[in-house]
Amino acid sequence: MLNFDENRFVRIQSDALALAGPIHETVGALVLQGAKNLYFLGAGGVGVLMQPAAQLLQRSTSFPVFLTQAAELQLTDSVNLGAQSIVVIPSVSGTTKEAVEILEFSQAKGATVITLTGHADTPLALQADHNFTTFTADDTSSESFYLQSLMLALSLLCHVGECTEADYRVIIAQLSTLPTSLVEVKRSFEADAALLAAEIKNDEYHIITGAGSTWPEAWYYSTCILEEMQWIRTRPVHASDFFHGTLELLEEGVSLLVFKGEDSTRALVERIEAWAPTVSSRVRVIDAAEFDLPGVSDEVRGLISHVLIATVLERLSAHLEVLRDHPLTTRRYYKRVSY
Repeated sequence: MLNFDENRFVRIQSDALALAGPIHETVGALVLQGAKNLYFLGAGGVGVLMQPAAQLLQRSTSFPVFLTQAAELQLTDSVNLGAQSIVVIPSVSGTTKEAVEILEFSQAKGATVITLTGHADTPLALQADHNFTTFTADDTSSESFYLQSLMLALSLLCHVGECTEADYRVIIAQLSTLPTSLVEVKRSFEADAALLAAEIKNDEYHIITGAGSTWPEAWYYSTCILEEMQWIRTRPVHASDFFHGTLELLEEGVSLLVFKGEDSTRALVERIEAWAPTVSSRVRVIDAAEFDLPGVSDEVRGLISHVLIATVLERLSAHLEVLRDHPLTTRRYYKRVSY
């Protein structure tokens, strides 16, 4: 596979999944101590990566779970954020300005802060009440943070009585098989990734859509990869909103990327998949259901559609940066100028 280190990928994702035990113990202790709600307060792309876990919790338990913009919360405050709150803050670098600020803001209000970081000796790792550090980088962070936040969500569901300990352990055992399985998923998509990259390398604009857990991935890939790392304009739109405005932007020649998951929201995406090709011949569908995951149940597959989509999109990105002669690390402004 192009510019891909299989052993490195497996090691990084395995290390992330190895946090299941410590996360489960920590979440259990906080619930036992009387935690009353949970906030996901990431900044930028990693904040978006928390959304599938937040969705799962909001749909599966009455335990209050919030996901909001960290910078905005500091200005607006929230009556729900306080001494019985669990705050989860992810960061690859461990130094993100907005993330450090919301950590300090949350702790000042008495909240207990859990940080998920890619580096240990950093402000977010050192100042947190509980830190889980496992190395990751831009090309592996989507799967890593998706899985870490999913394990945290599953642990909370278990500790508040929405699933049994036995069921929790079955799911975690299946997730533990993913590092090597995801490599094979990448391998199976490599030829398609090369072809798709060649087809879209000169496009200056894409509409990208999804629903359920694939919607955060559509949003993330649009803004954090194509816009930030390739300087390509995009229009991410939730599948349920596509027919309320965005459809008028579709015409022959316009690129539409459609991400299909395996949860109950799949029908929203299928509606777009059925109509859009009647207008544009440049509709591409990436379907999580097409990728083999030996030993993973349908129930668990429904929890990780975003992980599958993210892992194959990394292959697309690898080919795009070569064909466009635009390294994914190239920036004009981000962390280069004051803003």
